[in-house]
Amino acid sequence: MVDTYILDLLIIGLLLLTVTLGSGWIARLPLSYALIYLCVGIFLGPYGTGLISLTPNAELIERITELVVIISVFSCGLKMNRPFKPWAWQITARLIGFLMPLCIIAIAAVSHWLIGLDWGPSILLGAILAPTDPVLASEVQLAHVEDRDELRFGLTSESGLNDALAFPFVYFGLHLIENPAWSEWFRQWVAIDLFWAIGAGIAMGFVVAKGVVWIERRLQSQRPADEIMEDFIALSTILLTYSLTEIINGYGFLAVFVAGVTVQASYYHEQTKRLHQLEFIERLEKLLEIGTILLLGTLLRINPILHFGGQALIATGFLLFAIRPLGTWLSTLGHDCSQPSTRWLMGWFGIRGVGSLYYLGYALGQDLPPRLGEQLTWITCIVILISIVLHGITATPLMRWYRKHGENRNGSPVPETD
Repeated sequence: MVDTYILDLLIIGLLLLTVTLGSGWIARLPLSYALIYLCVGIFLGPYGTGLISLTPNAELIERITELVVIISVFSCGLKMNRPFKPWAWQITARLIGFLMPLCIIAIAAVSHWLIGLDWGPSILLGAILAPTDPVLASEVQLAHVEDRDELRFGLTSESGLNDALAFPFVYFGLHLIENPAWSEWFRQWVAIDLFWAIGAGIAMGFVVAKGVVWIERRLQSQRPADEIMEDFIALSTILLTYSLTEIINGYGFLAVFVAGVTVQASYYHEQTKRLHQLEFIERLEKLLEIGTILLLGTLLRINPILHFGGQALIATGFLLFAIRPLGTWLSTLGHDCSQPSTRWLMGWFGIRGVGSLYYLGYALGQDLPPRLGEQLTWITCIVILISIVLHGITATPLMRWYRKHGENRNGSPVPETD
């Protein structure tokens, strides 16, 4: 009898070989890699071969997705290729400062009035579902460091930032569940969870990244590091930034994104080093994406999906087909370089994924009532499942159409990336 673990390794090895050697064909099909990984995960789970049989565990979900997100937001930061000027980041400010809070409030309203949740859980669900995904959205993000396309830049910068900036609203929802008398804790939430944590995240991201770059240059000038080992500088920057920021109660995701932007700016005139770090981080990101989506596929269960499916369909329908598209349209009104096609595509590609799973795992670890925890878990998982399927099917044809007909903010053709 062959060991189940060995069979799992065999199937995962075949999966890696297939998606690698077949990437040229897959890129032209209406399929995303995430959709393929999800199907394989379901195949390995209890409704397929049964080779992997896991029960959802809050800490497991939180820790795995936490690592995936910090790698991914650093990758987003490394791709940021614009100067620190207000005009250059205007689309990001609109998507983060207006669209994200609007989505959280709208999802909370739908959850309260149509699904029947209290306001605390409703706001928490809104915060869990608000972040767009930096992992699963690679097909619609910046293709390389010289890509100047406005749609790709907006989606990349948004996903890099809103995985961090949804955290204050997660805390707000948790506080409201614990103590409905919000006036007793609101000031502390504003001072600590809003201003301090955001400010500390920005400051630590800049300081730690600058410190690592300074140390590296000093030591490299005396005795260069091994070229193979040099790639680990990026990983050490991520781990140092995240851990040090979390120690002082700042938002580690935000700090890691800022660190990525800072490293990118520091190596702006050293193209080889920039590309090496980005390539290394993207490879890690791809491997972690495979593991996370396979895990999600194995955790899916038919009975709770059927039980909470109606509620999840309400949340998904409003989020993907009304709240996100209309909110994006409103958020980009008056934006001088946003063409109608760009605005609608930006509204459609609000992909939900690993970031939402992280916030779900974090919330479940805060001693939520079991019934509420189960309800939030399956609504979130079903929304992510539908997002992976719908966006996975539409991403390739829509982006192919956009490359053919769209223009970036300077009016030059969008670069081909297939």
